[in-house]
Amino acid sequence: MAEPLPAPRATFDCLWCGRSWTTRSADDLEGWAKLCPDCLGKAGENAFLRFRLRDALAARSAASHRADETAAAEPSDTPEPIVGTEPVPASPRDADAGAEMVADAAAEMVAYYQARAGEYDDWYLRRGRYARGPIHDAAWNAELDAAGRWLDDRPIAGEIVELAAGTGWWSPLLASKGELWLYDAAEAPLERARDRLLAHGLRAHIHIRDAWAEPDRAVDAVVLGFWLSHVERDRTAAFLALARRWLKPGGNLAIIDSLPDPQSGAADHDPVVGDRATRRLEDGREFTIVKVHRDASELQAALEMAGFADVRVETTGRFFLLATGTA
Repeated sequence: MAEPLPAPRATFDCLWCGRSWTTRSADDLEGWAKLCPDCLGKAGENAFLRFRLRDALAARSAASHRADETAAAEPSDTPEPIVGTEPVPASPRDADAGAEMVADAAAEMVAYYQARAGEYDDWYLRRGRYARGPIHDAAWNAELDAAGRWLDDRPIAGEIVELAAGTGWWSPLLASKGELWLYDAAEAPLERARDRLLAHGLRAHIHIRDAWAEPDRAVDAVVLGFWLSHVERDRTAAFLALARRWLKPGGNLAIIDSLPDPQSGAADHDPVVGDRATRRLEDGREFTIVKVHRDASELQAALEMAGFADVRVETTGRFFLLATGTA
């Protein structure tokens, strides 16, 4: 299930630079892409901006096509609606609004991780705003090491896909186990991942690709590091089904994700509310992202419902959730 195409906005804050912008008409491409004209003009040199421009063009074209079809099919005499007691289904406008919300959340998340790439590893390394004192940081470091040992012990080999790989914290370990394909929807984190692999003398196939893109082949292993918590709770089954389609029969899925410990994030981050989190960068910019904390029993049930066998879910204690299953 792919991310829905964007819908236009008359007034918006640019997803790339944050500038407020008001379009002149509903056909303005800026409103479809949620990018100001200056950033739209840079699409030739930036992968995220190209991604937004491509989807905006496709969405505007599809909307125009739908409008033409609706006009052609509309009867000359429209009857009055019948008022009754039957449940009223969601209108197409409601469905479009829901799709727009999902698309906007996905776009803001990509923009956030693109902007955060230079400071993302501070989270792993407990630097700056992520330093939470010697006791909490010692616990974090011990559990991060435990998560790494857990991943190293997984029977991962052959062709490996790492979805939403970010800055590639786990990528050197995975690249040492097989042929690694490393994907993320944001370009800047992938540049950090490339540098990390080069520093270890390792190679991988590195490509910009949305985690929701339909698999183009079956592989031996799929690894999700801190991605599932960015999947809406009601879309969990759809994403795990997609992850299973990536795998050959007998292929392995490995998941590392976050537990809701208050000392996990930056000191100035607000608590998660309603599966949404406000995240602040060093320069003061703020983004609202999807953040869904699942416990071990919820994830166990979801993986089994998705058809995975040999499912095992555990935690490191305070900070990390670890899960594995076989297709």
